[in-house]
Amino acid sequence: MTVCIDSSQNPLIIDSGAHCSIVARDYLENHFPNWEKQLLPTKAKNFKSASGKMTSIGTIIKEIIMPHRKGNIRLNPESVVLDDYHIQGFLLGTDYQRMYGIDIYNSKNRRITIDPLEELLNEFREGQFSPTLTSKQKLILLKMRRKNRPAFSIGEEPLGKIRGHGIELYLDVERPYSPMLRRPPFQASLETRKEIEKHINELLDMDVVRKLGHNEIVEITTPVLITWHDGNSRLCANFRALNNYTKADRYPIPRIPHALDKLAKDRYITKMDCMKCFHQNGVKPNSMKLLRIICHMGIYEYTRMTFGIKNATAQFQRMIDTIIQEEISEGWMLVETWEDHVQYIDRVLSKFTSINLKISLKKCNFGQQDLLALGQKVSGLSLEIDQNKVAAVPINIKEIQSFLGLASYYRNHIKHFSHITSSLYKLCSKEVVFEITKERRGAYKRIKYEFTNAPVLIFPDFELSFKLFIDAASKA
Repeated sequence: MTVCIDSSQNPLIIDSGAHCSIVARDYLENHFPNWEKQLLPTKAKNFKSASGKMTSIGTIIKEIIMPHRKGNIRLNPESVVLDDYHIQGFLLGTDYQRMYGIDIYNSKNRRITIDPLEELLNEFREGQFSPTLTSKQKLILLKMRRKNRPAFSIGEEPLGKIRGHGIELYLDVERPYSPMLRRPPFQASLETRKEIEKHINELLDMDVVRKLGHNEIVEITTPVLITWHDGNSRLCANFRALNNYTKADRYPIPRIPHALDKLAKDRYITKMDCMKCFHQNGVKPNSMKLLRIICHMGIYEYTRMTFGIKNATAQFQRMIDTIIQEEISEGWMLVETWEDHVQYIDRVLSKFTSINLKISLKKCNFGQQDLLALGQKVSGLSLEIDQNKVAAVPINIKEIQSFLGLASYYRNHIKHFSHITSSLYKLCSKEVVFEITKERRGAYKRIKYEFTNAPVLIFPDFELSFKLFIDAASKA
């Protein structure tokens, strides 16, 4: 059969009599110029065949894409490279046939089949599974995911656009608008202009913005700039002036501690991440005119929600609560069985499909006993500090405000937190001279020590009685 390897067509022989998967050296030299850089060592040097002994020079791993009517299947066999073997193509032996559950049927039309679990695993290879799941549990989950395939964005698929919902913005000023709302483009260097062009073209391809025509009236423009982080650029619009004149939407946002508390006693935890969730929100036509950005390329209008807009988070949260509130409230109940957990995920994904909200499969974690979320290592029994966050604690005393912000997030894990940090908080006052005294240095070191030795918090059992220890202090 013909398969795809490194974006080129190659023959693949499936041999039920071969003990291992192999490929000839001369075939690699003729079709893969850089194959020697990918060569791995192998323990066995000599292999036997019906014609005699053959010598290996190593192994090589090449992704094989097999065409399939339900979607391409990807295999990653490790093939032994033979020096004195002459055959055109790759040979898949029984080692990987067993691994992938491949069977060969000899009939009038010879055909091969692949195990249903492996077929589904290849189809949804981007998602992450708990290593504790059995094959039966994985199969139940994978069948449910195939059923809800439209809810996932896999690979380079386009963004979804939520049906029946659009962002609306209202200003508390009348025309003529303030000059602060009609800003010219920022001055930009050649490198910055190139990055702006790259990001604008990406937004055009995703149908997130459109370019205004020459005869369209423009009353509000927001300039854009480029920010950098870890060598990567990001397009940002300076919406501060627009936000100052936007009427506030006071819809409540869930508090993180309350959200984590709802995981108490859950046996299985699944995390799903909306793909570019703001860009999946449409904007009502009467609000698009407020979301116009300006740069050296001209004026563009956001047709979907972007970051940095006042009320965007509140309106997105209202939409989520309205659409799947019933499933969320039921889903936080104690899940006793794997089947119940999968059924709950199925209901949520069905809702996402109905409104065309896409989930990023590669950011999903399914059926975990514990996972990292919201800066915590959470399970159905306890909460722990994410030690990766602890490693990121700044060691520069000048960054004390950032340090206190991080420390305050984990204050529930640290006994007498307010008392320990009171001397550090005084440094944030404009009336206090910035001086690192012995007391403040000791408080700084104490908090860092508590981070790495913080207790694991157990979720409360509200069916039992509680003992309250009330503390009081003059300075905390």
